[in-house]
Order: sequence, then C-alpha cells, then structure tokens
Amino acid sequence: MFQKVNKSSVQDGASINLIGNGTNIVGDITSNGDVRIDGSLKGNITISGKLVIGPSGVLEGTVTCQNADISGEIKGTINVSELLSLKATAKLLGDIVTGKISIEPNATFTGTCNMGAVVKNISNGTRTGQETAKTA
Repeated sequence: MFQKVNKSSVQDGASINLIGNGTNIVGDITSNGDVRIDGSLKGNITISGKLVIGPSGVLEGTVTCQNADISGEIKGTINVSELLSLKATAKLLGDIVTGKISIEPNATFTGTCNMGAVVKNISNGTRTGQETAKTA
C-alpha cells in the first residue's frame, strides 16, 4: 500500500530558486529549474527553465534560458529559446536573441533584437535555424 520513496530518485529539474529582495550576488548561476530574482545579480545566469525578474530585480550579465518574464532591470545580452515577456516596468539595456517576444506598453528596451531565425537550444547547446520563413 505504501511505498518507500528513494531520495536519490527525486529530480532536480522541478526546483524553484529565489533570490530575494536585498540579496546581492556576484558570480554565475547555473540551474536546471526555474529562477526568480528580486534582488541583484552581477554575473551570467544559465537555466533550462523559466527566469522571472521581479520589479525590484536587477541583473547585470548574460542570460540564457527557455522562457523569461522581466519586470525589473537587465543590463547585458539575453538569449531566450522560447518566449521573452517584457512587462510594463521592465528596463532592458542590451541585445536580445529569442524565439518570440512580448513587450507591454511602458517597457523600455535599448539594443538589438534577433527573433525567430537563430535561437540557441539550451538542452544540447547547439544552434537551430528555421527552414522556412513565416509571413503574416
């Protein structure tokens, strides 16, 4: 009826990591789960999940992730393999490479944006290109 759970069988991919308001980190972060930043990070972040930068969050460095919701501030390059969402309070100074982008009114973005053509595949670190062009 009851089974013993082996702790080694628990997957790390479902973890949610939080960098709280008032926390300052200098260094690189790598994670298989999701990350939310409400504090400050100076360094690169590479995650296979979703990145959320809260309204008080500040990130200075290179971002590589699957999806991202940005409400705070980023200075650097951001590589998102699927959807990048810039909320109304977002401030982004740097370059964007993404599959899809959503920008709310009042969000600010200064830099270049490459969308859809070449996106880095996070799972195996290779670049993939689209075979056909999409038209509206």
